[in-house]
Amino acid sequence: MKLSAKARYAVRILLDLAVYQGQGPVRTADISEHTGVSVRFIEQILKPLKTAQLVESTRGASGGYVLAAKPEDISLAAIIRLIEGNLCLTHCCEDPKVCHRSPTCRSHRAWVRVTQVMEAELEGISIKDLQDDTIPGTAHGCAC
Repeated sequence: MKLSAKARYAVRILLDLAVYQGQGPVRTADISEHTGVSVRFIEQILKPLKTAQLVESTRGASGGYVLAAKPEDISLAAIIRLIEGNLCLTHCCEDPKVCHRSPTCRSHRAWVRVTQVMEAELEGISIKDLQDDTIPGTAHGCAC
């Protein structure tokens, strides 16, 4: 499974807003400079983040975006679900009825298990963890 650029960039944008939290609204041009994501793409990504009340916007000359939630309350799983729709590896993990083999398929059970493990890991990592470079269960922020 590969995450879309939109999901990866959403994490990057939320992390950037966490880093600058308390310093006032961050302009999209500044987010772009910090993250390397184009302003146009940032604006597309901010819409669902705003709708989900993860970010707030302020208009005007000193306007921009700020986090609307605590960094520790924003999990990677929540971000990916918001942007991608779900964390399922296969369509049959999300809805076993899409495949007539699901009830007896040995690989179906494996995909469900891997999806559950991945989801649990992503639930356990927050924007705050990324900000502090302290991914739970890893040394020095890296499992390598």
